Amino acid sequence: MLDYIKYYLAPCIQILATLGFYWGGDYVWIAIAAFPALAIGDALLPYDLKKRNMKSHFWAYLPVWLSTLMLPVMYVVFAWSIANHDLTYWQMIAGVLGCAWLSVVPGVPATHELYHSRGRLARFAGRYGQIAFLDTMRMEVHVVGHHRDVGTAEDCDTASRGTNLYSFVFRSMIMSTGLEMKLDADTLEKRGHTRYGIRHSVWRALLTVVVFLTGIYFIGGWVAVGLCFAAMLIARFWVEAFNYYQHYGQIRVEGTPIEKHHVWNHYGTLSRLVAFEITNHADHHLNSYIPYYKLVPDEGAIPVRSIIVCFLSGFIPPLWHNVIIKPALRRWDSEHASPAERRLAQEQNRRAGWEDWFDDQGGRGKKPDKSALAHG
Repeated sequence: MLDYIKYYLAPCIQILATLGFYWGGDYVWIAIAAFPALAIGDALLPYDLKKRNMKSHFWAYLPVWLSTLMLPVMYVVFAWSIANHDLTYWQMIAGVLGCAWLSVVPGVPATHELYHSRGRLARFAGRYGQIAFLDTMRMEVHVVGHHRDVGTAEDCDTASRGTNLYSFVFRSMIMSTGLEMKLDADTLEKRGHTRYGIRHSVWRALLTVVVFLTGIYFIGGWVAVGLCFAAMLIARFWVEAFNYYQHYGQIRVEGTPIEKHHVWNHYGTLSRLVAFEITNHADHHLNSYIPYYKLVPDEGAIPVRSIIVCFLSGFIPPLWHNVIIKPALRRWDSEHASPAERRLAQEQNRRAGWEDWFDDQGGRGKKPDKSALAHG
């Protein structure tokens, strides 16, 4: 029973934050205050490598549905608060950042879980729940593109070594949007329709934004529209930022099987809960239909710090590169990468201007100096 209860942490945070918007005043800070609280807690608590004992799909998915449905509710109540409370400038900023943060965590993991489901209703809710971060077209590019191309140069969610967070986010947003457009256009063309005709999902995506913000306007006016849209834009930026940490620097030769080591896993006690195991996703990339509560932590994976700690460090590229990811990648190259992957990794290191921790054949790290050993 405790395993089920744990995952209600995410919707409980959303409900408390939404109540803060309803109460107004300094209560609007509750939403964004959840960010440092989770970051500190996740960093201080030990890694959680326990397998879940959950059998009921209904009870396991109820918090996922609640978190998804709370996304538009949260924006609606924030818009109402703007219209009915005399919020200060800083309180409005707090509301914007709070909506953006909760759109990403738990918004992204909850919608991600639903659109990976087999049920049509769940996929529908997962797709349009992503209005919270302006990306109702992400489902196709993620399921078809990312899960096929992960770790290769074709994957817009895999950052090559030396790439900083800022350049990655803008490149990823452009590439993913372009791929989303192309995938749907190709499908329509195969079915005999116009590539960018009315059936293309881009028009439904734009209509969703217009309808949603129109509703916001009738609740809170133009100020609410501007602030809510700003929150959605920030959330979209942060969504791409989280992708940056999930696969950074890992390499897979195109056409080779996807294996557990082609993803990073973050086993923070709290992040596993509020992210519905999206950070425990080695099994997810082997079978994307496995529900979150059946994913088993990979005990042989290279440990990486809390995803929230990684998120914060990425805004300071030297900190992210030198303190967190380079040591992990050096181990990954040595312990997990195939010879072909090591050769590609060595080339990426060279282009990034990083130190070379390989031998000349792309082998498992620097070999010891035999003459030094002989005289040692």
